[in-house]
Amino acid sequence: MLERERAETVASESAILVRAILPDQLFNGDPLKELEGLATTAKTTVVGGIIQRREKPDRATYIGKGKLEEIKLLVTAHDADLVIFDNDLTPAQTRNLEKELGVKVVDRTELILDIFATSAQTYESRLAVELAQLEYSLPRLKRMWTHLSRMKMGVGTRGPGEKQLEVDRRLVEKRIHDLRVELKSIEKRKERQVAARRNHMTVSLVGYTNAGKSTLMNALTSAGVKAEDKLFATLDTRTRRWQLPSWGPVLLSDTVGFIRDLPHRLIASFKATLEEARQADLLLHVADASNDAVYDQISAVYNVLEEIGIEAKDTLLVVNKTDCLESPARLDGIINRYPNAIPISARNEKGFDRLAIAVSDALSRTFRDVDVETGVENGKLMAYLSAHGEVISQRFNGTRAMIHCRIPQKYLGRIEASDALIRPHCKESEPVDGNGEVLSPREIEDVA
Repeated sequence: MLERERAETVASESAILVRAILPDQLFNGDPLKELEGLATTAKTTVVGGIIQRREKPDRATYIGKGKLEEIKLLVTAHDADLVIFDNDLTPAQTRNLEKELGVKVVDRTELILDIFATSAQTYESRLAVELAQLEYSLPRLKRMWTHLSRMKMGVGTRGPGEKQLEVDRRLVEKRIHDLRVELKSIEKRKERQVAARRNHMTVSLVGYTNAGKSTLMNALTSAGVKAEDKLFATLDTRTRRWQLPSWGPVLLSDTVGFIRDLPHRLIASFKATLEEARQADLLLHVADASNDAVYDQISAVYNVLEEIGIEAKDTLLVVNKTDCLESPARLDGIINRYPNAIPISARNEKGFDRLAIAVSDALSRTFRDVDVETGVENGKLMAYLSAHGEVISQRFNGTRAMIHCRIPQKYLGRIEASDALIRPHCKESEPVDGNGEVLSPREIEDVA
């Protein structure tokens, strides 16, 4: 009941959009299009928009006085309820703007946090959003808290007194600490869960929000996850089995979408959710070919991957929504810039054969072709090699067994920790040294 009343209240709000463009900010297409999508997802009605190019933000109001007057006129003309900035404002700038405009002012981070709060479904994601919101709110308590009068002090409590603001700040700080402890526990549990899947190759979908990751996952795995044409429809990780043709089963995970200037607090709070991507053997970076800002979105995703420390992970760029392109020239331009990109349509299931081949080839790059020498009595190791790799041949010499196999790199550690000897595989016709390494032509001459 309360959620429905809140949704109805939010839906009745009308908003003016504002974006100040600084010299280092490049973009393609409509500068306010993404902000309008965010505002619509937050269930507000957009009634106007203003753009200003500036060399640097104004310290007091971020935008100039002239534009501030224009916003005032728009607010009055449309009887707007709030003004949404596509920039991050300081607490002082927000207070000054609200004082000048007479309506609520929301910046980009606060808007995204509100959307996450509305979309969060699981206990883990709700905790992550609450932590990010409280960390954002802490320096803004003066604006949000109106009960700033001193508390009445009774018998036994007389003294210097304490402002209600200070009490609220201490309560918020304690809640932040408690949330961090709880999320740390969830993070460790998530790490154990992901580690338990090491018996399978894992592929993780990453990409800009609303690029079609959930639709692709449903098409590949019949997962039945929620897929909507709106920003941040997915906040919770889903993992399903994908029967990869000519390869076998792999685990495919859907993750939260990224966005330009994704708030750092959210990245930190959703660390447990992003664990799937962090531990994956391969990333599928899904991009929306139909979006005018597709190049900016691709760059933004790589920036987030770098921020969470997995930019070096093996990644395939998958260009989705090719069925929405009016002209093939758009796709040609993307392929020219990213020659290894794989064009698909998740909705029409086109390009899936090429995608499967590319994923199989990429996963194969993680395999090592090795010879493992062990005692013939070591049946446990032989079973391990058969379970996690492909045994190509076996030779026996008295009490020793030589096994030629292809096995993922990540499984070699357990073999190296055993008493077995492991060497790169070489053909029998190739001369080797005492360690099983293939000799170079010069080394062969030296031996001769």
